[in-house]
Amino acid sequence: MTSTDLSRRAFTFSLAATPAAAAAASLATTLSPTASAKVGGASVLATPLAQIKIGRFEVTFLTDGYTDMPFGYFTGRTPEQVQQAAADIFAARKSGIRISFNQYLVNDGERLILVDSGPAGKIGQTGKLPGALQNIGVKPEAIDAVILTHMHFDHISGLVAGGRANFPNAEVYADRRDVKYFTDPAKRAAAPDFLKSSFDASSEVLRHYPKLQQTDGERQITRGISIVDLTGHTPGHIGVRIEDGGESLLLVSDMLFHPSVHPSAADVGFVFEQDPAAALTMRQRFFPRAAEEKALIAATHMPFPGLGRIVPDNGKLRWLTAEWAHQS
Repeated sequence: MTSTDLSRRAFTFSLAATPAAAAAASLATTLSPTASAKVGGASVLATPLAQIKIGRFEVTFLTDGYTDMPFGYFTGRTPEQVQQAAADIFAARKSGIRISFNQYLVNDGERLILVDSGPAGKIGQTGKLPGALQNIGVKPEAIDAVILTHMHFDHISGLVAGGRANFPNAEVYADRRDVKYFTDPAKRAAAPDFLKSSFDASSEVLRHYPKLQQTDGERQITRGISIVDLTGHTPGHIGVRIEDGGESLLLVSDMLFHPSVHPSAADVGFVFEQDPAAALTMRQRFFPRAAEEKALIAATHMPFPGLGRIVPDNGKLRWLTAEWAHQS
């Protein structure tokens, strides 16, 4: 999809249903922080989780792990400029910028809906999602639906484990544009090597979930959970809006990557973008709109749990982590 195609699509999503104060006051919290405990003389690192309430919905923030992205993977700046931006907020590492792989489990009292499934050990220190689900007593077969924000391998690889569907009872949803793109042999042949794994993972998902539902545009998955079009990062890149009782949360996937570059620099992109021009256009629209509406958002790669807001700051925009813990 080109930036021209993007301009033809209606940019109609409503980011926030209530003022920021009301949304913040509504957050019900549970925290299982990362902690180290001695088990049989060995140190065991617990998987972190966080939990909030959005109306009747309980949203649990989980993580499959993390990796360090080289400074050169961010486009629009030199690696040295990206490194300095990270150093300015004490986030520069020798190996790059550490990004998270966050997932979201939504419970409406009747169904368990997982948003994305992580890279499942295919990059960095990942593969933690199964343990995280086990820690909260959720078996894979208990997941009723999985919504894929897009079909890059770091969002879909957890769907298949041991050569079989990891969530056998789940309805799986993905945007039809991504399904078409990532199952096209010609697109795979033309893709750089680092993107071929996403084509291969997508084929595995389609093979193990033959009833995958291909969505088209903004639609409701179930009452209070709907798809928001955020195309650009991939042709079918979407967000997921959760709203109930005048409260809302928008899961925005790869709209933001790290506080050192986003949202302060909308022109900073990422090497994995399929359409850099469309991704730039979407960021330029989304960032100020989210700030204006004081939207509560969650981003996959922001530091765990990735929950916060975009706020104005002396003529620029910056990321403000939401105070989700110990609210009442």
